[in-house]
Amino acid sequence: MLIRIVKMTFETSETEDFQELFKQNKEKIRGFEGCEFLELYRDKNNKNIFFTYSYWQNEEALENYRGSSLFKEVWSQTRKMFAAKPEAWSVDKMWTSGSVGSTQF
Repeated sequence: MLIRIVKMTFETSETEDFQELFKQNKEKIRGFEGCEFLELYRDKNNKNIFFTYSYWQNEEALENYRGSSLFKEVWSQTRKMFAAKPEAWSVDKMWTSGSVGSTQF
C-alpha cells in the first residue's frame, strides 16, 4: 500500500471554489481503480491550507490515476487556485493505534 499526502495552499478567495470542486469529484477519485481511501483536511489556523490523504494499492495505481483524464481535468482547475506550490509525500505507515486497527514497526 502507498499513502499519499498532498498539501495545497490556496488563495483565500478560492477556498470555497476548491471545496466545491472537491465535493463534485471526490467520489470519482475514490472510485478510481487502485484508490482505497480518500480524505480532505483543512488546517485549523490557516483556513486556506488543505491536505488530501489517500491510500493507493501501489505506486502503479497512483501513477495510473495521475495519468488519467480525471486527474488532468481536476488538477488543471485546482492549480489555478493555488497561492503557493503544492507539496506531496508518498509515505509508509509505521504505526496505527485506535479502533481502525493496529500496525506496529
